[in-house]
Amino acid sequence: MTVRYRRHPDLRLAALESDGVVLHLGTRRYFTVSESGVILFEALASPRSIEELVGTLLEQYEVTAERAEESVREFVDRCRGADLLVIEGAP
Repeated sequence: MTVRYRRHPDLRLAALESDGVVLHLGTRRYFTVSESGVILFEALASPRSIEELVGTLLEQYEVTAERAEESVREFVDRCRGADLLVIEGAP
């Protein structure tokens, strides 16, 4: 089964000029995110796999697939640690 991630339902996202702010209503914590982080959070409105998120970055930026995957994995790890994602299809 493929693991998919989606943003936590208690999150609110505000995109600014070159970055964004994420507010977790449940924990009352907020986080700043880069432009690519905003793009990933927008994609995570519905469940996405790592591969789908990598594809999202590849559509937006001229980077290698390896660099995009590295960025996505770092992003997902940080978000999981802050309880910003819901995991679906976990073994």
